[in-house]
Amino acid sequence: MLGKRLGPILTEIEALLLENYEKKPNFDKEAIRAAVYIFQSVVMDSMFSLQEIESMPLENREEMATKCGQEIRNLVKKYTDIDTHKL
Repeated sequence: MLGKRLGPILTEIEALLLENYEKKPNFDKEAIRAAVYIFQSVVMDSMFSLQEIESMPLENREEMATKCGQEIRNLVKKYTDIDTHKL
């Protein structure tokens, strides 16, 4: 599965960030875009699992996914002034 293949890579990135926590990493726009996409993908994957467990109707799933995407966009904009739709 894709998540199992990407998990070790993400864990390696996490470890490198933790080792260098005192340094500002200076991410460029491409890295920010990638990080937001990865975060959103992880959240959506877990959200899909929750929706399955709760046997949520398709209409509610779509609404929840849209709201989640909007909230992630708003969070990034609020704390970075970056509009993820423009990345």
